Amino acid sequence: MLSRTADHLFWMSRYTERAENLARLLDDAWQMSLVPQSDESSRQNWQALIVLNNLQDDYAARYDGVSADQVLRFMITDPLNPSSVYSCLRMARENAHAVRGTITTEMWETLNATWLDMRTRSFESIQGSDMGDFLEWVKMRSSFTRGVTLGTLLQDEAYHFIRLGTLLERADNTARTLDVKFVAAAEGSASDPHGGSGGTGGVTGYYRWAALLRSVSALEVYRKVYRDTITPARVAELLILRPDMPRSLRYCVNGVLRNLERVRNSQSAETERQAGLLHARLHYGRVEDILEHGLHEWLSDFLDGIYALGNGISKDFLVLGAEVG
Repeated sequence: MLSRTADHLFWMSRYTERAENLARLLDDAWQMSLVPQSDESSRQNWQALIVLNNLQDDYAARYDGVSADQVLRFMITDPLNPSSVYSCLRMARENAHAVRGTITTEMWETLNATWLDMRTRSFESIQGSDMGDFLEWVKMRSSFTRGVTLGTLLQDEAYHFIRLGTLLERADNTARTLDVKFVAAAEGSASDPHGGSGGTGGVTGYYRWAALLRSVSALEVYRKVYRDTITPARVAELLILRPDMPRSLRYCVNGVLRNLERVRNSQSAETERQAGLLHARLHYGRVEDILEHGLHEWLSDFLDGIYALGNGISKDFLVLGAEVG
């Protein structure tokens, strides 16, 4: 496969996944804003979204202060924010258009229709209707695209590069979400005046942990797997080490390794080795050791590994000079 074609497929899937992940985070923040809390707690909740996406400088250059309306506008419809929902859906469509002859008609029509719908929506119209409905629409459009891809595309090299982009983006997002949200939830639990048992920190703590799980579609999975009170250690175990949890780090890295094996070439041995090292850490890891080491430190190391893996894939397969965005 031509490297430019692989590059477009890889980034088409990354931008689609990124839009969905952003919608999940915004929905989480929106739902949490409906829970009684102080103004400072609310501000920190929205600020966390900016920090999580490494957009502090871009946001500060455009907006004064942090408020729900400003953050939502910046993260949803701002065309100058390269990580906004608007920008992600536009870039997904542009990359799909560049490889129109490689993807199926159903894939193209789904991505194109999503973008055509998105570009007609102003922030005022979204805000004036129902924010939750719009964010659910973004998530569902991503699910439609993924379903059409799985259901119509030949599972050849094109398919494997699409899966590589999706799983790398998902792993990066889950790690960042867990890092930022775990700290916020833990701090909220410790300061909750209502107290509580099981390490959840009472009513407020429960909503924080539940919101974290909900943001990665893991709340129902958690209940099915553990059938007990939500605790920090189990949340970390589920989102890091479970091989059958579709948004866990282990699931994503397992998929990255499998797809790398199917597209390997004469210069990708080192990238496969790096993926194998990440896989081994997750396959043989224990949550007790991760927490003892320090969750933030462990996740920072993991994110460095994902970044290096993305750059390795770019160097080995994609357009020369491309790097992880």
